[in-house]
Formats: sequence, C-alpha cells, structure tokens
Amino acid sequence: MKTLMKSALAGLALSALATGGAVADEIVVGGKNFTEQQLLSAITEQLLEAKGYDVDNRAGMGSAALRQAMESGQIDVYWEYTGTSLITYNKVEDRLDAAATYAKVSELDAAKGIVWLDASAANNTYGLAMRKADAETLGITTLSELAAHVNGGNEIIFGSNAEFYARPDGLKPLQEAYGFEFGRAQVKRMDSGLVYQALKDGEIEVGLVFATDGRIPAFDFVVLKDDLGYFPSYALAPVIRDEVLAANPELAEILNGVSGLLDDATMARLNAMVDVEQMTIEQVAEQFLRENGLI
Repeated sequence: MKTLMKSALAGLALSALATGGAVADEIVVGGKNFTEQQLLSAITEQLLEAKGYDVDNRAGMGSAALRQAMESGQIDVYWEYTGTSLITYNKVEDRLDAAATYAKVSELDAAKGIVWLDASAANNTYGLAMRKADAETLGITTLSELAAHVNGGNEIIFGSNAEFYARPDGLKPLQEAYGFEFGRAQVKRMDSGLVYQALKDGEIEVGLVFATDGRIPAFDFVVLKDDLGYFPSYALAPVIRDEVLAANPELAEILNGVSGLLDDATMARLNAMVDVEQMTIEQVAEQFLRENGLI
C-alpha cells in the first residue's frame, strides 16, 4: 500500500512538472458583476487552468462583498481598479495622479495582506458621454462646456447608476467641481447597462459611462473631456493575497503577462464582443488568450 501511495505521489509530481506548475491548493478567482470583470475572471480562470491550477471562479460579486471576501481569505485573486481601492476601500480623499494612486493603494493594501501586481494601461474611469451628433450640434466637448450649457438654462436629462449618484467621488462633488447642478427631475437613476441603451434611444441626453465600455464606439457616443481632472485614475490591475502569492510566486509573472496586454482600446474591443456582438464571456476569454499565445 505504501509503495502504491509513493508511486501515486510521484506521478502527481511528474504531472505538475509537465504542466509547468507546482501542485498547489485551489486558486479562488473573484470578479465583480459587470461584463469587463466577468471577462477578466474568465481569462484568469482559463489561463490558470491551462497552467495546471485547480480554479474556482466566483465572478459576479458586488464590489464591497468582493473586497471583504478577499480580506477574509475567501477570494485569492481578482482584478481591481486603483481609484476604487483608494477612495472606496481606503477612504483617501486626496487628489493623486495615476502613479501616486497606484503607489498609495499598494502601500495601504499591503498592510491588509493584499498585493498589487503590475497595473495595466487600461483606465476604466468614469465618464459622461453624449451622442456624437448631439455633442457636435451643441458644441460640447468638455465637462466645463456641459456645465456652461446647463447653467445657461438648458434642460439636460442625465442618466446615472445609483452608486455614482451617491458615492463620495460621484455626482454631487462632480457638480461642485464644475459649478453646475442637474435638477432632481433631470437625473434618471437606472442600472449601469440601461444607461447606454437609454442614451442610444434618446431617452437621456447625457449618460454615465465607463471609459473602456465597448458600447461607446459601437453606439457612436463621445466621452466629454474631464478638463478639470476631476475623475481619479481607475487603472486596472490584478490583486492577490500575499500568502497565496508566497505559496505560488509564479502567479505574478503569469498575471503580469495579461496585464501588459491590456489598454483602453483592447478592453473596449473585448467588452463589445460580449455586449454588442453577443459572444459569450467564455468564448471571448478563450479567443483573447489564443490570439496572444497564452494558451
């Protein structure tokens, strides 16, 4: 019996060497509940499985619940945004540039057992968008010009999700920064995904969007320039629990390899493949990995 057990363990070790990874505990991959996050979770799951890891994908979580799950050790790795960690999780109100934001969240989260790996060039910050034709007709290209238009007595219907309406870097301080205010009746709160369709259909004139959403170019929207630099950097990066990384140091190179391939245009294209072309999350994830020779 002992001989058989030794043979089985030797077989497992050889199998691990053949796949290029070590025998490791299950890696739990988390993700938030919108297209970009579900894509990144699927990309991570498929890539790690190809490297020989046993993966449990728990995509589709709310932001606060996901962060709490990581801090409590229930989630091992997921993709996070620097601005979200800075403002929402760490309550930092200072205005920092992209590099300083990354440095600050890396420092603060390290104390909580969370390691930030390489930040990608994808910055999924908030934006206010209009239909391109309407923006050109009204001569609005910046948020300052939108503010002047509203202050001139023109009624603009703005579509926003409930989170942005209430969050500390959301609508109220944005209006304070630019010196204007949408009237209560001018703001329509709806799910994030419905904002794009409402803007496309002309039910609203301005909509809250995310910079890497594929529906922006697909629906011929234009994102108004944040000329006062109000919105913080929301650079996208993989985050991992320090004890998981210590046990599996090769994960840094694997995940940094994905991060280095991501920018705004790439994420917009991938998101559009799901939200516009109606491909499945799994199909798009696999295509991305194969296109880049990762699997």
